[in-house]
Amino acid sequence: MLIGYIRPSIVDPNGTSQREKLTTLGCELFFEENHSSPKKRVELKNMMNTLKQGDKLIINRLSTLADSTRHLVELFEMIGKKGANLYCIQEDLDTSKEAGYSFQSVLKHIVDFQSDLISERTKQGLSEAKKKGVSTGRPRKPDENVARAIDMYQSNQYTLAQIKEATGISKSTLYRYLEQ
Repeated sequence: MLIGYIRPSIVDPNGTSQREKLTTLGCELFFEENHSSPKKRVELKNMMNTLKQGDKLIINRLSTLADSTRHLVELFEMIGKKGANLYCIQEDLDTSKEAGYSFQSVLKHIVDFQSDLISERTKQGLSEAKKKGVSTGRPRKPDENVARAIDMYQSNQYTLAQIKEATGISKSTLYRYLEQ
């Protein structure tokens, strides 16, 4: 049986894109998480309990399935012990093919997997911060300091070092404001 596993992400918050891809590949049964959090993944447990000999689990990308490299290895072992296989669309990884992967390919996928997890968690954190009204990125310099730095620069009485010391405005920031 072809089994699809879906977990929301920042890029695909409703899992719609994942469901379309898995449906196209002929998945007959779906397990879909309601959240992207690594905790309380009820559908992952249900899916792992449902897997039987000869089943093929299909996912969009490795980061959909696991939350760390260790977790990924554990899931691969569990899937193998059940006699099932895994097909990952994004990485084009199919454990049912006997050709296998070279060590370099496997290593590349692990590195990409780690990068995807970091990127996903960063995007999720930024999204949650924005929802709470927290401004992200480097804090802006107070406008009065910028105005004071511009006045000091235009007076031709101060060096850039003195302006920076007095206002905290760097040379590049000052020039950026002067160009506006």
